[in-house]
Amino acid sequence: MAAVLPLTRYQPLEDWRRQLRAYQQRRMQVVAVVQQQHQHQQLAQLDARIVQQLAARAELQVLRQVNGVGPVLVASLAAQLPELGRLSGKTIARLVGVAPLARDSGATRGVRRIWGGRAGIRQVLYMATLVAVRFNPPLRDFYQRLRAKGRAGKVALVAAMRKLLVILYAKMRDQLAAAATS
Repeated sequence: MAAVLPLTRYQPLEDWRRQLRAYQQRRMQVVAVVQQQHQHQQLAQLDARIVQQLAARAELQVLRQVNGVGPVLVASLAAQLPELGRLSGKTIARLVGVAPLARDSGATRGVRRIWGGRAGIRQVLYMATLVAVRFNPPLRDFYQRLRAKGRAGKVALVAAMRKLLVILYAKMRDQLAAAATS
């Protein structure tokens, strides 16, 4: 192989090149930190605008009354799930992708899994449910009851996600009905 390929001997970098490489690597690290700080500032500005938009919409305030539900979840639901309160709870769960779907074939009963739906809402709902199973007594009891029955942690958490979504759906449905009658 060496007879075919022209091989060159390894030449270590000169001191000035090694020093320049170290400076360049450090510069790239500092640039990344500066960009991250700038992104934190932009994130804070966007969060302030989102909170301002949510405060202007009285019908969305009812969702904030549920423990574990914050402005990020309310904004995600308002922006990405306008059907909330207008369709059934089952349909909303399917739209978000937290309804267990069957994988049956003939006499075989497959494992029910969640899939599809609006992944962005599902991700935000997951984080909100992590908080809700700690601070929302009905959801905490529901989650602990499923765990006591032997359900896996993620399975119980997804069930709590669906329950939280259906609670939010019912609150929004009642809010829309009250607004329509007045």
